[in-house]
Amino acid sequence: MSLDLTHYPTLAKAQTPEQLRTLPQEKLKTLADELRQYLLTCVSQSSGHFASGLGTVELTVALHYVYNTPFDRLIWDVGHQAYPHKIVTGRAGRMSTIRQKDGLHPFPWPGESEYDTFAVGHSSTSISAGLGMAVAAEKEGKGRKVVSVIGDGAMTAGMAFEAMNHAGDINKDMVVVLNDNEMSISENVGALNSHLARLLTGNFFNKIRDGGKKLLSNVPPIKEFASRAEEHLKGMVVPGTIFEELGFNYIGPIDGHDVNTVVDALRNMRNFKGPQLLHVVTRKGKGYPQAEKDPIKFHAVPKFNPADNALPTAKPSAPSFSAVFGQWLCDMAAKDPKLMAITPAMREGSGMVTFSQQYPEQYSDVAIAEQHSVTYAAGLAKDGMNPVVAIYSTFLQRAYDQLIHDVALQELPVLFAIDRAGIVGADGQTHQGAFDLAFLRCIPNMIVMAPSDENECRQMLYTGHVAKLPAAVRYPRGAGKGVAPESTMEALPIGKGRRIRTGKRVAILNFGTLMPFAEQAAETLDATLADMRFVKPLDEALIRELADEHDVLVTLEDGCIAGGAGAGVTEFLQQDKRLVHTLMLGLPDKFIEQGTQQEMYTVLGLDTEGIVRQVNSFLEK
Repeated sequence: MSLDLTHYPTLAKAQTPEQLRTLPQEKLKTLADELRQYLLTCVSQSSGHFASGLGTVELTVALHYVYNTPFDRLIWDVGHQAYPHKIVTGRAGRMSTIRQKDGLHPFPWPGESEYDTFAVGHSSTSISAGLGMAVAAEKEGKGRKVVSVIGDGAMTAGMAFEAMNHAGDINKDMVVVLNDNEMSISENVGALNSHLARLLTGNFFNKIRDGGKKLLSNVPPIKEFASRAEEHLKGMVVPGTIFEELGFNYIGPIDGHDVNTVVDALRNMRNFKGPQLLHVVTRKGKGYPQAEKDPIKFHAVPKFNPADNALPTAKPSAPSFSAVFGQWLCDMAAKDPKLMAITPAMREGSGMVTFSQQYPEQYSDVAIAEQHSVTYAAGLAKDGMNPVVAIYSTFLQRAYDQLIHDVALQELPVLFAIDRAGIVGADGQTHQGAFDLAFLRCIPNMIVMAPSDENECRQMLYTGHVAKLPAAVRYPRGAGKGVAPESTMEALPIGKGRRIRTGKRVAILNFGTLMPFAEQAAETLDATLADMRFVKPLDEALIRELADEHDVLVTLEDGCIAGGAGAGVTEFLQQDKRLVHTLMLGLPDKFIEQGTQQEMYTVLGLDTEGIVRQVNSFLEK
């Protein structure tokens, strides 16, 4: 998609921040309107994250207008909202490729642009990174400014408050922009707060405040009184007391869709000393009514026609693994009143909407707080409840210590339903679930299961729930083989796999949902095929049998080879003194870029043709 200068004349003059900063300020509203329309056109034709970017158009324009990016550092949190940023930083013509193989990265990515100052994708990292850059800027001594943009959802994570506490303590120059899109501002409130923001960021107010503090600095009782008076005076008109307590000068809230108000506030704050927080209120999906009404549905969208005012209806397909989990959760809760389901802000993605409605007393959304979610589950388990933590593979990485220290060490019966394991597709490096098998396998007391289809997933969830030990079931994004889950639930024998097919010379040991490829490859190679089911404990008896009967063992997994399930097989063979040629297939020792799941399986040699090719090459050697 090329930029049409006829339809977007102002945006055509602002394809880089340097060009944007040459525009007169009165042109910024027109630029924002064109940028929003261009974003709508791009994403509707390419798919991608949508509602968040619509809500940050004016903020993006203002930030690049006031700050000398890329010299000044601009850090976006998570990055869902960074599409407008990509458009005005020289990438407008490539927006049609976003989230696609060899296309633009789905999130800010330093390897893609010098304007992307920090790689993001996971929540609540921007303030920590920004503070580090602020310290470096002070040591550099060249006047570099630092701005971190964080959403109200990301602000719920403990890491954000840890960073703010540190920033307030060391008092470095930085600006945090809190993009609050949970509420709208009525005109009178917006106008009032815009006026207050201009007042509180103006030189007059700050000279009086700083001068007063200096004047009273040697009179402790009066100094304390003056400080508290200022705090409570501001607390009466702005909801910023908590940020002030953390050492930030709080400004706002202001209307984040009034580009001139945002520019004025940022311009005034640009040279303030110490940590500053600007609270801007925006609306997700701004400018597209359907996205404003349902920002969750329009968070990430397929290709669609904006004129339809609706997303296309998905064709009926096999239920996703997330849906299988959600149905199991409802069925299990009907039998077990002690079941408690927990999610760190992933209700929709994890398939928990129906459960949350039917069993609200057994459901907890703890917000973006992965560490807390795991230790909270540990506390529930310690006193007799049966907690289930629904979490994405890459987000569980953030709670690794809690998994080890608070759950596994105490052998507490917490079940982890690990969604988005393996290749996830368009979200790329930051979201590929590559490492869970490796980092779970090394933890004592854990049961780790990898289902090969939907029914096996359901039975494994039940197995983990009744095992009374720390247990994990990991499954991929989307649907699998289309095997309808059985309504009955039966616990599988812990640590036992099964033979699917008997062949010659080669045995394929499959871990997880690459099974369809494994089945076709086994037919082509006339190989034995085993569904291993358990990564921990391994089915050692089955491994011995397969090693004794075959010349070559091939392990197959949708996870990293380093330390993964295949590594567990080779470790056991070595300890058991069974010397057999072993080929480990899985994800290589690199971060996997974006692309569809099928594209990446082909690139990595994990589809049928790739498995056959790699096995034959190994046999030839």
